[in-house]
Formats: sequence, structure tokens, C-alpha cells
Amino acid sequence: MSRLSHLGEDGRARMVDVSEKAPTARTATAQGILICLPETLAAVAAGKAPKGSVIATAELAGTMAAKRTADLIPLCHPLPLTKAAVTIEPDEALPGFRVSAEARTVAATGVEMEALTAVTIACLTLFDMLKAIDRTMEITGIKVVSKQGGRSGDWSRE
Repeated sequence: MSRLSHLGEDGRARMVDVSEKAPTARTATAQGILICLPETLAAVAAGKAPKGSVIATAELAGTMAAKRTADLIPLCHPLPLTKAAVTIEPDEALPGFRVSAEARTVAATGVEMEALTAVTIACLTLFDMLKAIDRTMEITGIKVVSKQGGRSGDWSRE
């Protein structure tokens, strides 16, 4: 890549013009991890988290965030999402939670930012709901793991 697509000839940030690109089906998947104390994970599993249904609330928050990505990220195109789904799985081996998100659209630009936003907000919601019992938590490993569609084609970390 010889130049950044979000910079104009004058070096100023700009929204990329995608009006000449054909809308195509696009999918992106992202993941992240929230590491916590074993006792925190056990409290969630036992339904004893002080703020209630931690996983369901964080999954919903991530889904809602995917739909608001263009409001949060400067120069990001607003996309008509056809799917936004967040899944959170407890993992005793970490200990913590594995968070994944999938975003889909039929548009002229990709949905990687929507998947990343969903994962990030889901992790932040977990943190917020659990900080009263665990101040040692760490959010890590947020990344795109795959994307399908668009001019650049399919890509996967695997």
C-alpha cells in the first residue's frame, strides 16, 4: 500500500468515497479476551455477580455497539448490518472469557470495524459489570480473525 486511503492529497483526513464500488455480501469476525480471577469466573458461573446476568448483558451491549460503529469511529461509513452477533464463552483455562463477534452486510465497504467494536464493547461491559469484585481484570487480544467479500477477497488468520 503506497498511501493511506483516509488521507487526501493535502494530508488531511477524509472519508473514503466508495460510491463507485458495487455493494457485495461481506462478513467479518473478531475476537477478544477478558482475563479475570478464577473467583470472578466462578461467581459468574454461579449467577452471583452483583450486577446480574453478566454474559447476556455484555452480548447485547456488543450487538448494540456494532450498530453504532459509525457514530464512534471517525470517517467510518454507516452500514446496513444484516447480522451482528456476539458470543461470550467462559474459559477456566485463562481464566476469563472468550468474546467473539460476527458482523454481516451487503455494502460497498467492509464490516471489520463493526465486528471489532462489538467485541470491544462486550469486553468493556464485562469489565464494568465485574469490577466491583475484581479490579485485576485485563482486556487483551482484540483482533479481526477473518473477513469475506469485497474487492480484496477473503482473509483469515488461520
